[in-house]
Amino acid sequence: MITAKAPGKLYIAGEYAVVENGFPAIIVALNQFVTCTVEESEDYGSIVSRQYTENSLHWRRMGDEMVFDNRDNPFHYILSAIKITEEYARSMDRQLRVYHLRIDSELDSEDGKKYGLGSSAAVTVATVKALCEFYQLNVTQAQIFKLAAIAHFDVQGNGSLGDIAASVYGGWIAYHSFDRQWLAERRHFLPLPELIDLQWPNLEIEQLIAPDNLKLVIGWTGSPASTSKLVDKVSLVKVHDQIEYQTFLTESRDCIQRMIVGFHEGNIAKIQAEVRYNRGLLQKLSDFSGVQIETPTLVKMCSIAESFGGAAKTSGAGGGDCGIVLIDGGTNLNRMLSQWNDNKIEQLQLTVHLIKQNVTQQ
Repeated sequence: MITAKAPGKLYIAGEYAVVENGFPAIIVALNQFVTCTVEESEDYGSIVSRQYTENSLHWRRMGDEMVFDNRDNPFHYILSAIKITEEYARSMDRQLRVYHLRIDSELDSEDGKKYGLGSSAAVTVATVKALCEFYQLNVTQAQIFKLAAIAHFDVQGNGSLGDIAASVYGGWIAYHSFDRQWLAERRHFLPLPELIDLQWPNLEIEQLIAPDNLKLVIGWTGSPASTSKLVDKVSLVKVHDQIEYQTFLTESRDCIQRMIVGFHEGNIAKIQAEVRYNRGLLQKLSDFSGVQIETPTLVKMCSIAESFGGAAKTSGAGGGDCGIVLIDGGTNLNRMLSQWNDNKIEQLQLTVHLIKQNVTQQ
């Protein structure tokens, strides 16, 4: 039996801008995992997940047809990961086999709460990793990232794939998104082994080392959000507010580059200043796009954290889910957490997950 796992993630800064080619974000991998096990079978195969047995489908009407939105259904990511990995296995002259595949996720709570920790990315990465080992494919981290990115993009069709990078590489990473249009075009005529060995335009992944006394605190607001739908809404604004949107992109890129310098220097104050600046940029984006990024509970979470010296903001697309706080590790957090609790904000007891193999640039 083969077992592989992939961590969840949270965005620290650079959300929304990172969906544009070459724009950066900072992301962190967390010590909650999706685990995939593969066991060979003689007669029939199965895909089983305790968490995903009951999953709703969203759909819309296109004429008289029901068009389903698969982007929030984890089984579609599992199936896409299987398809891509087996396509690669066939190209490596592996005989395809029958197996039982089981998924176990720690990224949602036992009672079904969804925390927004990137479960679709983690389940894609875990499935790719497990099947690569099952078929004895000698793959690098870069190849795993690219296989999982293709599988995820085939389902979601938007997003930066930064959550895939965090699940593959672990720790704190600076991620520059690649050209997805380039990928979509080359998928039509390049063999998969050749495609994943190419340099992908604009793709950069850099491992960052956090200052020793930098503490990440995560608050969950109790209201799950759909990243893909929020990204869809913001993407509609690009046509109507091009100048404001381009200004947002430029300022976000400059902010993340300054934050990366803060990591290189081990300067908590500089990192915190850019977290606050990035929050302001997202508030401006919310204002001119009409997309609610900060819910009232997230506003309260950030306000409380700031009063105790933390730099706080939403994480990811916003609209609910989690907020993050970067704070000096020597700070007594009891009063802050008590005030969070009074406002129905739950601290998630998560830490940064490091993976032994590091990457400097891809």
